[in-house]
Amino acid sequence: MCSGGWRAITGSIGRLDKQMRMEEHHSHAQETDKHAGHSTDAFLQKLWVVLILMVPILFASDMPEIVIGWRLPRFVGDQISFLLLGSIIFFYGGWVFIAGAAREIRAKLPGMMTLISIAITAAYLFSAFSVFAGREETLFWELSTLIAVMLLGHWIEMRAVSGAQGALKELAKLLPDVAEVIREGKTEKIPLSELVAGDRVLVRPGSKVPADGVIEEGQSDVNEAVVTGESKPVSKKMGDQVIAGSLNGDGGLTVRVDKIGEATFLAGVMRLVAQAQASKSKLQILSDRAALYLTVIAVTSGGITFIAWLLADAGLVTATERLVAVLVVACPHALGLAVPLVASISTTMAARNGLLIKQRLSLEAARTIDTVLFDKTGTLTLGAFGVSEIVPVDSVEANQVLAMAASVNSQSEHPLAKAIVDEARARKIDHKEVKQFERVPGKGAQGWVEGGKVSVGNIALMEETSVAIPSEVARQIQTLSREGKTVIYVASVHRLLGAIALADIIREESREAVASLKAVGIRTAMITGDSEDVAAWVAKEIGIDEYFAKVLPGQKADTVKSLQQKGHIVAMVGDGVNDAPALTQADLGIAIGAGTNVAIESAGIILVKNDPRDIPKIIKLSKLTYAKMIQNLFWATGYNLVALPLAAGVLASRGIILEPAVAAVFMSVSTVIVAVNAVLLRRRSLAENTRKPF
Repeated sequence: MCSGGWRAITGSIGRLDKQMRMEEHHSHAQETDKHAGHSTDAFLQKLWVVLILMVPILFASDMPEIVIGWRLPRFVGDQISFLLLGSIIFFYGGWVFIAGAAREIRAKLPGMMTLISIAITAAYLFSAFSVFAGREETLFWELSTLIAVMLLGHWIEMRAVSGAQGALKELAKLLPDVAEVIREGKTEKIPLSELVAGDRVLVRPGSKVPADGVIEEGQSDVNEAVVTGESKPVSKKMGDQVIAGSLNGDGGLTVRVDKIGEATFLAGVMRLVAQAQASKSKLQILSDRAALYLTVIAVTSGGITFIAWLLADAGLVTATERLVAVLVVACPHALGLAVPLVASISTTMAARNGLLIKQRLSLEAARTIDTVLFDKTGTLTLGAFGVSEIVPVDSVEANQVLAMAASVNSQSEHPLAKAIVDEARARKIDHKEVKQFERVPGKGAQGWVEGGKVSVGNIALMEETSVAIPSEVARQIQTLSREGKTVIYVASVHRLLGAIALADIIREESREAVASLKAVGIRTAMITGDSEDVAAWVAKEIGIDEYFAKVLPGQKADTVKSLQQKGHIVAMVGDGVNDAPALTQADLGIAIGAGTNVAIESAGIILVKNDPRDIPKIIKLSKLTYAKMIQNLFWATGYNLVALPLAAGVLASRGIILEPAVAAVFMSVSTVIVAVNAVLLRRRSLAENTRKPF
């Protein structure tokens, strides 16, 4: 990471993080964080320890006898040994659930952690009491199995969860390490953290602008695409403002710094990303609300069962046994795997199809999307200029116009110049030797080719060199300009040879992607920082339903919000820094894999192959995943619906009582069904017609 860039905005990040932490301290999302204080590796380590300790407990339980008619022979001190193993499993493997339950209870929102804690605590205390009371019946096997299953489920879940602050840190990489400041007539390089408002900095050709400011001297074309989304290099002159992180062209600039810290453009983007992430984090607790009802059912059922057996004069021990059986059975063991296992398999399927799932909630939301909002530059287009059309004058051939332009531009670093040279190379046109090359900042370039002075640039350069534009050519150029194309004139010895129109190259696959989405009834829209003409032309070429032009970064997030307020469920597809707030605000954020790291960090799903045709696959996968989750939830909760009343003893009068060991068998069968059903997801193809039923 660029250390200078990080130090320059670290104050903003620190204050912003502090503010977010203070807000989160009072939010349910923070209080009910199931994994607070634990890493993915920690859950995996706990799982392995529990699995190892489970082996002797398994052979000593009733399970082998039920299944194969054999069990571990009794030995001196066996109950104390199993109490020791069970205690390690409970305190080492299960404490994370108890700590999570404490947070849920403090937040007054009991969830899955509370339900798990009640079950494992009841099983452990009952087993410990049985050992010291000299009773043979314990629940160490049920205890260890439950903890192992839940650790596995939470480990799978944590692997799918990405850090929320990655996008903020990636923003620092847009800035250079140092700034070249002008003080007392001399230049010196200093860390960005030492810049102050009012400093004058020198921005050399090809370098990044270190801070927001105003140009005092110089003229150049500045590439702001990574920041504003504007695909054309923007001509900048004295008095114009520049943004930190933008790339200077081939002209030197002297910039007066006028914004630092929280007032900078990048800090503003950081705030937008952070706000969108914070608002989204509230959704994280929704999945636990179902567990709230299960907790109420478990506690209520257990209490009723305990009282009912006492009133039936069954004795305190029997009533306690039934209470513990209900609490253990009520905890949905398979439910701990039902969602995470499907999510894990769907994530693997996505990767094999060129999709990287960073946020599970994003994939879950994809099935409900009704509007896909595309960023233009770098998403629907390549984000690079190409020659669209050549307009020769009189008897001049198109290749001659291109040859002259490529010859002069062969020594230029301007992106439009490179596009012309690349087109000449593609047509196998060799550029001629150029002498006395001269860059004309903000206008173009000149040089001597075959004994004549050739000028290649915009209309301002033509006016400066007294080159007349024929009316017929002017009309053609006007038409091209209305289509959003950039026109470069080519003149030799004050005579116009022709003009070259350049445009951002549209991805061929973009048309197919839009057509596929329309075929399944999904609206398409485009958002861009480009002009109205450019937006209209691209939308027409691709078949986009609606477009938004001249949209600034903050307005992009607002545009997503406005669509959401109209009742639309929006997927945002983008690749630039300017897209980051909108990607996070959208119901589903999709980043083009070749885009900026901050866009990738802000999105929930990444198109690794940079192919927008993969978007329909996301929707298909989301529907498949949702269907499997619903099926698994049915199997997981179905077990409880059958086992819970049996564990309570509603059929005790008929001699039918569900003992904990038998309940463990049912639990295992339920878990296996859930696992097998989830694995069947791998057999589905994402290439199928997305209109098929799921």
